[in-house]
Amino acid sequence: MLYLSLALLFFAFLFFWQSNRQRKAAGLPGGRVIYTDTRGWSKLEKPLYYAPLDLTGKPDYLIEQNGKIIPVEVKSGRAPEAPYDSHIYQLASYCLLVEKTYAKRPPYGIIHYENRDFAVDYTRELESSLLDLLAEMNRDERRKELPRSHEQASRCKRCGFRDVCDQRLG
Repeated sequence: MLYLSLALLFFAFLFFWQSNRQRKAAGLPGGRVIYTDTRGWSKLEKPLYYAPLDLTGKPDYLIEQNGKIIPVEVKSGRAPEAPYDSHIYQLASYCLLVEKTYAKRPPYGIIHYENRDFAVDYTRELESSLLDLLAEMNRDERRKELPRSHEQASRCKRCGFRDVCDQRLG
């Protein structure tokens, strides 16, 4: 009986250690995972949706921690010096969706890169900037002609519309 108890205790410790390792590798803070968009943990969740803005999103994880819900976005590459604006706005969108879906405003969200994490405060200024960006995107969507952005030539070269685009680079 003693050996069985010790073996069970050993396996419990082993499972706890392994789950803790997986959590850290995914960049997750302590807390309970309440939503995941990765196949490795459980079934895929349905997207979060906010009808007034027609905004839909699927954060990689939502962590409930001390009554707060923290969105976590996992990026596969190495970390830049600071998170890219597009990643910050993606995370801010998830913060907005969490607030509208769960009636809890996240104080921050996390962008997890391969070698570094960034906690991004979800401030009123960031929310306002996000709403301005979404409004601008909606206006652009209704325009018939919209000039393409060619700030990154490498993106233009890999674009799926390159063969039919009259604004392509070289």
